[in-house]
Amino acid sequence: MKAVYMERHGGPEVLTYGEVQEPQVGPSDVRIRVRACALNRLDLYMRAGIRGTTINFDGPHVLGADVSGEIVGMGDSVIGLEIGMRVLVNPRGTCMQCSHCLAGTTEFCSRAIMVGSKAFGGYAEYLIVPSTSVHQIPDTLDFVQAASLPTVFMPSWNILVRTAQLKSWETVLVPSASSGVGTAAIQVARNISGATVIASTSTEEKMKKALDIGANYVVNYRDENLGDRIKDLTNGKGVDVVIDHVGTDLWNAVNRSLALGARYGICGVTSGYRAELQMGAMFTRYLTMFGVFMGRPEDLRQIIHHAGIGSLQGIIHATYPLEDARKAHEDMEALNFFGKLVLTVE
Repeated sequence: MKAVYMERHGGPEVLTYGEVQEPQVGPSDVRIRVRACALNRLDLYMRAGIRGTTINFDGPHVLGADVSGEIVGMGDSVIGLEIGMRVLVNPRGTCMQCSHCLAGTTEFCSRAIMVGSKAFGGYAEYLIVPSTSVHQIPDTLDFVQAASLPTVFMPSWNILVRTAQLKSWETVLVPSASSGVGTAAIQVARNISGATVIASTSTEEKMKKALDIGANYVVNYRDENLGDRIKDLTNGKGVDVVIDHVGTDLWNAVNRSLALGARYGICGVTSGYRAELQMGAMFTRYLTMFGVFMGRPEDLRQIIHHAGIGSLQGIIHATYPLEDARKAHEDMEALNFFGKLVLTVE
């Protein structure tokens, strides 16, 4: 099958468009004709082999976690699915057999794997995944929109809706508003929770776009002190919830601008891993800090429902044919985009 693959770590130049051998369909697997695959920051890390993503190459590796397409084959043990069904893949496959999976807390599955990481991903014509990893998508949701959802909306939903239980009368901080997680979190906070959203970004153009998708206030962190602006906008109270996919830089900027009882959720560390924690403030101000990686299948089902009826949508900056994956990586590294970059497969 045609795919974009890599055989060593490096820059965008290691991505090659060509033929690779397609994995075999197991008894509980489905074969998907890939129609769209969204890029994520993880793709760049894995391509470069940084931040704990080193691959032990024993052949070509195919990246790509967020995949939508049509079922074109399945194993003998698969039930409840049909050939031709339009589906979206949950990028984090779990065993569905351990005590955590059986209890519904799939995030604690010790045998979980990430599509495009430990297994072949969606930069290809076809993808083989366990049947438990696919969700049917409605006809109102096109393949590009569907592929833009999982890796950015699942942690946003997990942090804001399920774990922090963000309320309509509360204020949430969404940093890096132009990123995939940023554009997703603004919509979840506004359209699902009904909360007040303070977003941050780096240019006037991105500020306008953040307002257009639902942010109440947007701060240009290059021109203003983010912590001071938060206090101004909240009349000194601070923010109730933070969705942090930035890491060190954000914590250093806002840790003194958290409201009493604030919940601080972390799902990424693009600016760095380490931060200094004032433990006294944690207990005297009843602060909660927690981390999430993706979410549960039920989170994705809820996201698909809301995307299908239009209350959530992937913000698509650009699409590229599969053979232009190298160009898509270069554009993502340049950071001059707002929303998601998506590969399409004809």
